[in-house]
Amino acid sequence: MDAKSRRDGGGESEQPLILHLGHEELIIRQRYETISIVNDLLIGLWFLVGSILFFSPALTHMGTWLFVLGSIEMLIRPAIRFTRRVHLGRYHPNVPGIGDGGHDF
Repeated sequence: MDAKSRRDGGGESEQPLILHLGHEELIIRQRYETISIVNDLLIGLWFLVGSILFFSPALTHMGTWLFVLGSIEMLIRPAIRFTRRVHLGRYHPNVPGIGDGGHDF
């Protein structure tokens, strides 16, 4: 039964749409999601520690460098997303939008 007939099934309860992805695709998605989470944690860490260091005039220089490091990490975020999209696109070159995945990681 296709997704449309499940939605228009009258008195039937609506069934969730289940997509079956290949094993390799799931591994790719999980790896990039993990990389993205680690990157986001590092961004938060650099900015938090940098902010704390700004309370001491003697440590302001180090805090500034942590802000620069956090900014670099923020530039890495779109690079991770782009690389994931390209990597997934190699598995499905004829399907438009396959690299989207609906996730912003």
